[in-house]
Amino acid sequence: MTDEPTAVSAEDRMIARYFRPLAKHPGALGLIDDAALLTAKPGQDIVLTIDAIVGGVHFFWDDAADMVAKKALRVNLSDLAAKGAAPAGFLLALALPETASEAWVEAFARGLGADADTYACPLLGGDSVRTPGPAMISITALGTVPQGSMVTRSGARAGDRIMVTGSIGDAALGLALRKAAGGQPPWQLEEAKRSDLTQRYLLPQPRNALAEAVRLHASAAMDVSDGLVGDLAKLLRASGGTAEIVIDRVPLSDSAKRVLALDPAQIETVLTGGDDYEIVCTIAPDKMVSFQHAAAAAGVPVTEIGRVMAGRQPARFLDRDGKPRLFKQTSFSHF
Repeated sequence: MTDEPTAVSAEDRMIARYFRPLAKHPGALGLIDDAALLTAKPGQDIVLTIDAIVGGVHFFWDDAADMVAKKALRVNLSDLAAKGAAPAGFLLALALPETASEAWVEAFARGLGADADTYACPLLGGDSVRTPGPAMISITALGTVPQGSMVTRSGARAGDRIMVTGSIGDAALGLALRKAAGGQPPWQLEEAKRSDLTQRYLLPQPRNALAEAVRLHASAAMDVSDGLVGDLAKLLRASGGTAEIVIDRVPLSDSAKRVLALDPAQIETVLTGGDDYEIVCTIAPDKMVSFQHAAAAAGVPVTEIGRVMAGRQPARFLDRDGKPRLFKQTSFSHF
């Protein structure tokens, strides 16, 4: 008597065709098991983070599938960078609607694989399901740091300088432009500037090149995902301090500056809109020069925007007249 061939489901075929080639780490076990195996080296801690992106909230269904995949991974890599961690691998949960074609999955896997290679963060395993709702991609990323060295939100001290990487506000302005696609654009911008802003929303630039410098220099850090004002407030609450920020010092791209020249009220969008995926961190004065040199060596721009102070009151964001600015909403929130 012979055994009948074991049926292979459509899900198994999809995994074998598109995602097994990405599972290059031996601990992924070729994606044929229910779990993966990742062994920490002696003297290391494993850092874990999870972020999900949802169609219609974090991306548009007509965005290129490879870009959606890259965004899903990069928002998690941004968290690892802010903790000073080196990427070690990730788990993927993929919920797809019936409208997701095989071509979409193929392009998604291609983008995901490209970034997994670029950031040395291999796929370790995951799950895939159908959903009657919009697409949802959830990634759990794992990183490593030397034991006891992960940078938390709670270490900022009075006198520390507050630093941010890159530029703030581009993605939130890009989202406003993206929502207006096909309609009346909110600002008359040159095509290059429109493209710069929408690209920052579509494809974050996680600051993993700065992770080691953050780990060696920062007293506290987090990535800016829900808006600079709100995320800095979270860091200060965890640290038990307050701060003064000079708004004119917040680094802006040329494209964001152009928007503000046309519509100054958009400074609120810039400071509270979110999706920046930059790092805000606090640095003790005696480590500032070393940190700036390390950032320059890593090719990541950093800007001092204020300082931590003693107290429990909310941080003050000062305009060019030295007056505190009040915000209608301090950050993006799902609830």
